[in-house]
Amino acid sequence: MTQLDHDACYRALQTRDPRFDGRLFVGVLSTGIYCRPVCPARTPKRENCRFFSSAAAAQEAGLRPCLRCRPETAPDLATWRGTSNTISRALSLIAEGTLDDEETGVGQLADRLGIGERQLRRLFKQHLGASPIAVAQTRRILFAKQLIQETQMPLADVALASGFGSIRRFNETFQNLYQRPPGALRRKTSAEAFSASAKDAGLTLRIRYKPPYDWDAMRSFLEARAIAGVEEISGDVYRRTVTQDGAFGTVEVCHDPERASLRVSIHFPNVRALPAILARIRRVFDVGADVETIGTHLSHDPFLANLIAERPGLRTPGGWEGFELAMRAVLGQQVTIAAARRLAGQLVSLCGERMPGTDFSAQPLTHVFPTPQRVAACDLGALGMPGARRRTLHALAEAAIADPHLFRPSGTIEDTIARLRAIRGIGEWTAQYIALRAVRETDAFPASDIGLLRGAALEAGERPTPAALLQRAEGWRPWRAYAAQHLWAADPAMSNTKGAERPADR
Repeated sequence: MTQLDHDACYRALQTRDPRFDGRLFVGVLSTGIYCRPVCPARTPKRENCRFFSSAAAAQEAGLRPCLRCRPETAPDLATWRGTSNTISRALSLIAEGTLDDEETGVGQLADRLGIGERQLRRLFKQHLGASPIAVAQTRRILFAKQLIQETQMPLADVALASGFGSIRRFNETFQNLYQRPPGALRRKTSAEAFSASAKDAGLTLRIRYKPPYDWDAMRSFLEARAIAGVEEISGDVYRRTVTQDGAFGTVEVCHDPERASLRVSIHFPNVRALPAILARIRRVFDVGADVETIGTHLSHDPFLANLIAERPGLRTPGGWEGFELAMRAVLGQQVTIAAARRLAGQLVSLCGERMPGTDFSAQPLTHVFPTPQRVAACDLGALGMPGARRRTLHALAEAAIADPHLFRPSGTIEDTIARLRAIRGIGEWTAQYIALRAVRETDAFPASDIGLLRGAALEAGERPTPAALLQRAEGWRPWRAYAAQHLWAADPAMSNTKGAERPADR
């Protein structure tokens, strides 16, 4: 595992430095417990401390989570991004429950990432200090503990939602780790805090992030692109429809800056879908970004340094689902953001499935975004767009049907771009945009985007060429996607909610 500076880690623990929360975990050998560096308990002696770069590493060392500082609530910082994009992709798949299925092992996960199983295990040990299986098991345990303490969900449902194969295994794991049954960990206050809202607001959880967080920018981004019938922004609350495995539901997300978290309410009938739904929320709202580390790196460029100083908490919004984002990208070619939004609404009306039991006269959320199967079977002639672009929409749908993992992390960024560009009508700009928003490639960079070129203009107003911008962006690796977000935010045209035209791929 990458060596941590123990002196620096201990100073962070002594001062309860919040900058290290989510970046390291403190194992106290005298108690057998591991904590966050912000734990309010008395600081242990230096000789009793051992420091870990992940909760999984601490748990694999035989330590149990602290009940006071609750490691499951630490910000999920992706500090390993850039040092190993393979690990970032693997963690995204694990967060969606890939290793929860007994039939999917580390070998299959490695195949999805385009590397050998031995190499994947070595990377996990190097960057996280734990094996892929240990990371997946720790994720299940900590998520289950969060559900136990923050909700009144029945314990049998908690076991299913957190990926345990059986109730017996769930009970045994908690008994062994915490020396008590799962029910003993349930907070009495959780009934008061959450049961009142459970009936009307569904399952409610908090997703923590590391401040700063530019919520206004995120809300504005989503509001400008909200698809009628699928999404709604009301005040500071984002709502949208959800479908998975034939079931339908909704999610609601609002900002809680005092607790440095997003408050998420989920209405969905299948508890097994919770990890995947929460992973999508994390992806859309980019809660795992370590903006301090990213900003420090990008600020080596004086031009970007000024932009980052203006918006230190700017995040890179993701796509809810890969196919949906890819369709939006094609619909947005050579039209304004407002026009792309209208076209997306027309597409949903044409082939989106209606939410069951919805009062369409009063309910703003009436449809789910169409599946690839529905788009492939739909006549898109009614869409007010060129025939070539309609054919690209069909080609995307057919490609997504042929490869269900088309928009999930796999291989290198170059592999991802090549895979997307093989689809008829998908060129460099669209492939890079999909990689940035849907696949969450932190180094994706659509250099020909007119908004980026305007945002990168020097004080004299001279825009760089795409080739010049791409060359300049070499110094921004491995976080060119975040540099792009700052350039988009600096684009003068973005102050107009109609937005700017995007290039069309020929």
